Amino acid sequence: MPRLLPLALLVSLAACATVSPEAKVRARLIEAGLSPRLSACMAERMVDRLSISQLRRLGEAARLGQNEIGAMRVDEILHRIRALGDPEIVTVVSKAALVCAIDP
Repeated sequence: MPRLLPLALLVSLAACATVSPEAKVRARLIEAGLSPRLSACMAERMVDRLSISQLRRLGEAARLGQNEIGAMRVDEILHRIRALGDPEIVTVVSKAALVCAIDP
């Protein structure tokens, strides 16, 4: 049993060291040019409503044009999101952007 204690400590430290999905989404949104406040609000909503696989697909789509995404208009960004073919992603991202932009 005493030999398992160091292993248990390492596992618990590793769990603490992993970055939460919300933090990853927030960081990606900030990299895309959104304000930290808007990014935090949207990330919280998106992580609560989308599955991990949907978040990954969204992240992959964002990565394709990362150099130009900050200069894109909203309709261009929504076009890219619609191209994923997942209506739930479109709905969640659109609602999150709208609610968070309006909410002070």
